[in-house]
Formats: sequence, C-alpha cells, structure tokens
Amino acid sequence: MTHISNAISEAVIEALKKEVFIPVEASGRHVHLNAVDAAILFGEGYEFTKIKELSQPGQYACKERVSIVGPKGTLNNVIVLGPLRKDTQIEVSSTDALVLGINAPLRQSGEIVDTPGVTIRNGEKKVNVKQGLIVAKRHVHMTPEDAVKFNVKDGESVKVKVSGERPVIFEETVVRVHKNFRTFMHIDYDEANCCGYNKESFGIILK
Repeated sequence: MTHISNAISEAVIEALKKEVFIPVEASGRHVHLNAVDAAILFGEGYEFTKIKELSQPGQYACKERVSIVGPKGTLNNVIVLGPLRKDTQIEVSSTDALVLGINAPLRQSGEIVDTPGVTIRNGEKKVNVKQGLIVAKRHVHMTPEDAVKFNVKDGESVKVKVSGERPVIFEETVVRVHKNFRTFMHIDYDEANCCGYNKESFGIILK
C-alpha cells in the first residue's frame, strides 16, 4: 500500500476547497526514518530516490521499500517517506498491527513516547527500533486561512462526514493548522474501506 495523494486531480481539489468540502486522502502503511536508522538499513550517506511529491509541502514518497517484522508476522514492501526525521516512526493500520502481532496505540504523528518497537529490515540489514509504531489518528491538515473559513482551531477535535460508496461520519478527527500545510484530510486504509473511499471522496466538517 502506498500514499495515493496524486489520485486526486488538482481541478477536483480546487473545486472542493472553494466550497465547504475538504479533499480526503487514504494513507497506507509507511515508515519515516531518522538518519541513524537510514544509515544502518541503506548505508552511510545513502541518497533516497524521490518518486512522488505528497500533498503536504516538502513531503515525498521514496522508491525504497522495507519490511516491518513483528512477533507474529511481517509486512513487506512498506514505503519509505522523506525527508529524514528526528525520530523513526512507523505508521500502520489496526489491521496491519494484528498481522504484526503488536498492539499499536492510536497516536498523533510525532507522539511516539511509550509506543511499541519493531524490527525494520532491508534485505539482510535490519534495525531494532525501540519505539515508534503507531496507528495514526485521523486528522485534517489545514492552512490558517482555511481554519478561519471552516471556523476551527489547531488541536480541535471535530466530526467529519466523508463521502464514498458508504458515507461515514468520523468523530474525533484532529485539526492541525500550520502555515506550511495544504488542506487535506488523512485517513488510513481501514477507514477508507469503511466508507467506500474513492479518489473523489471529500469531507464535510460538522459543527
């Protein structure tokens, strides 16, 4: 599974944002690496191959893939996202966590204290990460201008109705506001399957 941000056309995005709708992206399992772990897995000074820009400025998908190994199972062909981060973080769905045999907590990105560790493998190379495995909370990245438009604040928890073959109202959706963000809602594949997500799905904040 990979990020599918480019499945949504720019025309659809702009049309949605002019109204009260928010474009929605489904995010598959992925890994953010720090410099130390990247060097162990791929070699000192390794340059990752950027293959696709993601919706959030400066974020991109890499050609490189790794395996995530848990006590009960393994997730193969897991995409690496760039750029490198301060802390290694592995984001999976609840279904993925069951495959691994690990009880991954529901957390916002970056909140990895007291989270489970896991083994990341690239061929014969591997690193045992002490913490960093999470199920990411669904969230909306939002520009300050759109936060005013939608009457929400950074850190606020809202209900969002997401369209699809089986529309669903997702509660406890975290709003994250920053000048460097673009306005998109992110859900994982479990949530995407729940609502019958498609490339033109959109969200409506229910206030």
